[in-house]
Order: sequence, then C-alpha cells, then structure tokens
Amino acid sequence: MIAVSSDGQATYDSSGRFDNDSEPPEDFKLNLTLSPSTAQRVFDLSKRAHYFQGKVDSGKKNLASTGTKTLAYKDSDRSTSATYNYSQNPVIQDLTALFQNLSTTLEFGRRIEFYRRYQKLALDDELKRLEAMSKQNSIEELSALGPILQQIANDQSMINPVRMRAERLLARGSIPK
Repeated sequence: MIAVSSDGQATYDSSGRFDNDSEPPEDFKLNLTLSPSTAQRVFDLSKRAHYFQGKVDSGKKNLASTGTKTLAYKDSDRSTSATYNYSQNPVIQDLTALFQNLSTTLEFGRRIEFYRRYQKLALDDELKRLEAMSKQNSIEELSALGPILQQIANDQSMINPVRMRAERLLARGSIPK
C-alpha cells in the first residue's frame, strides 16, 4: 500500500516476499518524501481520473487477473475509491504504472538492505537488475534508495563492481553525495 499526502509525504507498507522461495519476512513499512514532480503527478492524475468516481474496471471477464488494485482519494470535500483488475482508462493506467514502479523501487531497496547485511554476494546481481530496470524507466523515485546506495558506494568491504554500480545508480537518480 502506498499513501501520499498533498505535501509529498508518503508511506509504503508491504508484506510481500523477497522472491518465490523465501519465507515471508516481517511486514515492511517505510516513510519517504516523494519528489515534488512525482507528488504533483499523483494528484494531477487523480484529478484527471475524476478522483476514481464512476466505473474504473474494464469489466471484461476474459482478461488474466493482474491482481486486485484499489485507488482511493480523500480530502475535505470527497472520499472516493475504486477497486479494479484492469482499467482501459489511460489515466488510471498511468497512475497504476506510477505506483507499481514506485513499489518496485522500494522493494529493491528492501532487498538491497537485506543483502547488504546478510548476503553481500547477492548485491551484484540485485544492483544489475535495478540498473537495467532504471534504464528501461521501470523505476520511480530512485532517489529514495540514496541512503542505502551511498552506504554501499562508501563501503570498502564491498567488491569494486558493486560499489561502482551503486555510484552509477546514485548519479542516475541525481542523488547528491
């Protein structure tokens, strides 16, 4: 679940697994501040989607299930929500992609932090995947991973390719050192 307030403060709650073979870890919660541009996009898209009033789900029965998703909006004037599997509305698709990419980024951070502590040899592959997805624009708010990437880049006990990859990701996310 991702909740975003109008000032860009956000919370991310997850109870997902690291991968299909892992035991479920403890629930993960992260407080973060979205960039002004991302926060503005969330609220602009919400407005363009009429704050999720009306029909959002495509209603088609022959579609593969991509997971139930719920978008909700609440302010002093309204409290609305919509649950859907798939929407044909391009604005809903854009907002869904934004939130899914943000979740992907934060789950990378979760795994990277775990691997940094307990499985340093797994970091190289994980950072390679993060770098590749970042180049494909499948990552949102890479700067949220700045602290962990900076720790890796500065850690002399890490192998050089891992440290260099962390530095490239820091630069890609325009994260000040």
